[in-house]
Amino acid sequence: MRDLMAPRYWRSLVHLAWMCLFSSVPHGGAKVLERTFEEWMRYRDECLRRMASEPYPAGLFCNRTFDMYACWPDGSPGTAVNVSCPFYLPWFEKVKHGLVSRRCGVDGQWVTVNGSQPWRDYSQCEEEMESTMEEEGARRLMVSFKVLYTVGYSLSLLTLVSALLVLTVFRKLHCTRNYIHANLFASFGLRATSVMVKDALLERRWGMEVVQVADWQALLSHEAALGCRAAQVLMQYCILANHYWFLVEAVYLYKLLIGAVFSEKNYYRLYLYLGWGTPVVFVVPWMAAKYLKENAECWALNENMAYWWIIRIPILLASLINLLIFMRILKVILAKLRANQKGYADYKLRLCDSASRVARSGEGTKKQTLSLLPYQVKSEMKKKWQLWKLDHPALCCTQ
Repeated sequence: MRDLMAPRYWRSLVHLAWMCLFSSVPHGGAKVLERTFEEWMRYRDECLRRMASEPYPAGLFCNRTFDMYACWPDGSPGTAVNVSCPFYLPWFEKVKHGLVSRRCGVDGQWVTVNGSQPWRDYSQCEEEMESTMEEEGARRLMVSFKVLYTVGYSLSLLTLVSALLVLTVFRKLHCTRNYIHANLFASFGLRATSVMVKDALLERRWGMEVVQVADWQALLSHEAALGCRAAQVLMQYCILANHYWFLVEAVYLYKLLIGAVFSEKNYYRLYLYLGWGTPVVFVVPWMAAKYLKENAECWALNENMAYWWIIRIPILLASLINLLIFMRILKVILAKLRANQKGYADYKLRLCDSASRVARSGEGTKKQTLSLLPYQVKSEMKKKWQLWKLDHPALCCTQ
């Protein structure tokens, strides 16, 4: 089997790294790639030292060389030179007894292809075909999954932006309750944006052309990962913000049902601190732990699960508090319904509807934006339409 150029092998490793990074396997492909490059550097250095220390033979021979794939000793003219498969291959344990060969021509020159590229047979050092087919199948599955969730995030982002515009344009919708809805929608929108930006940065990084050792060093450097790390931090922050704005929704609804008397204007600032400020308290320590202890690639891997719990414990805590508040809200609603008093205003029924929406609040909430908007939206839009018809009588159809 002929190998036309060494970078072809390395591009296949980049392809593997991108696939594993995208699938978020425990031992990510980027980590495999980084470890493979380190082993390749060690293999190259050992080869260069060995070539410098061994004496040269007399007469005509093919010069010892390192062709970026394997280390070749001096070859006798008209013979085939065999060496073991290089140990830096990720699948070396499966091919450690295999050989890679090159031919030394009768003129004392290594046989080449097209006059420039070295010829070599490395068929015994290749990964098994079954494993390659499994990886290709996994890659196709991951690409399909990426397309699916990208379309979902895009549609979700469009819906969220529409909802935010509605809540912003109509002044009668400017109230604490709708401000809280708007902040929840904004956290979902930022989360969707951060995911798509992170994917774009990863694809751009692992899709770059790599032909020299310096390109590999730049590819695996910490500076090249700054963009996707920033996107990863933003995504983790938005995930936390989602859960804590759900908590704000529950706290506000509970306050309305209980009937506590205080200034909503003053407490809205506390809601902002709870929804946007609390995640910072946990994201900053997580960033510090990643930078000091697991400063590798895009911070997507969790080798030490203790750092992962810095993010997950506050999420579980917010979900637990949300559940307790919801149970309390149900208890209050049932008590009010049992009382069956006629003096209750219609807003109590709307509060019951809001409580049922808290039960359904989750990832699917952002996909039901219109159902979450207050019922005043319809009446407000109807008023706007009536005013527009009065201002433009010529454009309206006469009956």
